[in-house]
Amino acid sequence: MPQTIAVLDFGSQYTQVIARRIRECEVYSRIYPYATSAEALRKDGVIGIILSGGPSSVFARTAPLPDPAIFELGVPVLGICYGVQLMGRLLGGEVAKSQAREFGHGTLSIAKPGRLFAKLPRKLRVWNSHGDKLTALPPGFAPIGTTENSPYAVIEDRKRDFYGIQFHPEVFHTERGTEVIRNFLLNVCGAQQDWTTKDFIKHAVGEIRRTVGKSRVLLGLSGGVDSSVAAALLHRAIGKQLTCVFVDNGLLRAGEREAVEALYGKHFKIDLRVVDASALFLRRLKGVGEPEQKRKIIGRTFVEVFEKSLKQIGRGVDFLAQGTLYPDVIESVAIDNNPAALIKSHHNVGGLPERMKLKLLEPLRELFKDEVRAVGEALGLPREVVWRHPFPGPGLGVRVLGEVSRDKLDVLRQADTILLEEMRKSDWYGKVWQAFCVFLPVKSVGVIGDERNYSWVIAVRVVESIDAMTADWTRLPYDLLQHISNRITNEVREVSRVVLDISSKPPATIEWE
Repeated sequence: MPQTIAVLDFGSQYTQVIARRIRECEVYSRIYPYATSAEALRKDGVIGIILSGGPSSVFARTAPLPDPAIFELGVPVLGICYGVQLMGRLLGGEVAKSQAREFGHGTLSIAKPGRLFAKLPRKLRVWNSHGDKLTALPPGFAPIGTTENSPYAVIEDRKRDFYGIQFHPEVFHTERGTEVIRNFLLNVCGAQQDWTTKDFIKHAVGEIRRTVGKSRVLLGLSGGVDSSVAAALLHRAIGKQLTCVFVDNGLLRAGEREAVEALYGKHFKIDLRVVDASALFLRRLKGVGEPEQKRKIIGRTFVEVFEKSLKQIGRGVDFLAQGTLYPDVIESVAIDNNPAALIKSHHNVGGLPERMKLKLLEPLRELFKDEVRAVGEALGLPREVVWRHPFPGPGLGVRVLGEVSRDKLDVLRQADTILLEEMRKSDWYGKVWQAFCVFLPVKSVGVIGDERNYSWVIAVRVVESIDAMTADWTRLPYDLLQHISNRITNEVREVSRVVLDISSKPPATIEWE
């Protein structure tokens, strides 16, 4: 087993991003609940500890606290945001509520690079998200970096190898943040770079075989990146014990069903069952406009469809597999009962109803999209599948804002097809994280020929990202945007206007619902 860096989870939305950045450095990381005992970490052979950020204040009565004995283990510790405030308070320093809350970009000035900022510029653009700050350092610590509102933005105790940083090095918005983490791993912890995609596949295949045994597994296959990689991984592990079910829920992109049948049923020779449940899904969604309610209806209906599929397949199926990724999980449920804030429900996160009597199998649950793509490539999946843009589990149900209907879905499919055609023709498709259209439930006056046209509005959303936890809108060329807009308004008669979404995540999310 490779060396382990422990990430103690205090409920930050970015906790798994920290673990992801560590794995980017080819070092094995594992997330632990914040209260994990020092003895448990010692038994696991942990060589370094990172304290994550979190939504709590250290002054809150219910503030999550670590086992104080972790500071006596003799291993390096790095506190991030809430983590550095915890270190300050628990080790004898002082923390106070900041008069000016730091959120968003800031400038970090490094007075003393040391091992944490070795070979990095003295000034870095960083991402802040905190309301408390250190006002007095614990004994043994010295300040080595400041931001506009934090005189102790970076602190260190070289003797004990304790470090604290007020900003978030793990997020995409922090300049050279991964290098800061790499310096902690390699320069401070002395970690070996012995964790790769092949290692993950090897461990995952072994774990799947141990978990499943001789049972059969039912997988919901959508044709997207996540479920495709999950199918390939499971097929490598258990072969004919896997049965894939593709549900046509009426919320798919144009040509989705035909593409899945051709690729998986005919090319990969996987046991594929196709179920047309479009009428059922659309009937359930009729009159429903609230996003959370739509997601839950779609989730419940998926379960019902799988229950029927299970009866038709026969005995021996003990597991339901899903291509759930960590961004789905971290935005939907708190991990290990940690104090993470709920952002949205995900249709396949949160367990199964007891009546199904199936165990949930999620082999990709701790991975981000870019990791999943690397796994897919290593498993030999076609490039067009591996590098397909993400598609939400609830499908177009959360891209038609408000009530969903066949007519609105048809309008959205036409517009979305045009957008993706033009992204591919211009070679922009492979340069961005995600491009899609959103149907807005408002009408706008337009003119076609000499006639007044009072029709729907389509929003275009194109973003750049690495892990979907943060994202920025893509600055497409004006000529390309103009061409996309002209095609949509000219070819889709039910659309009179196209608008561009220029919101970043945070504060917005990538999907609108």
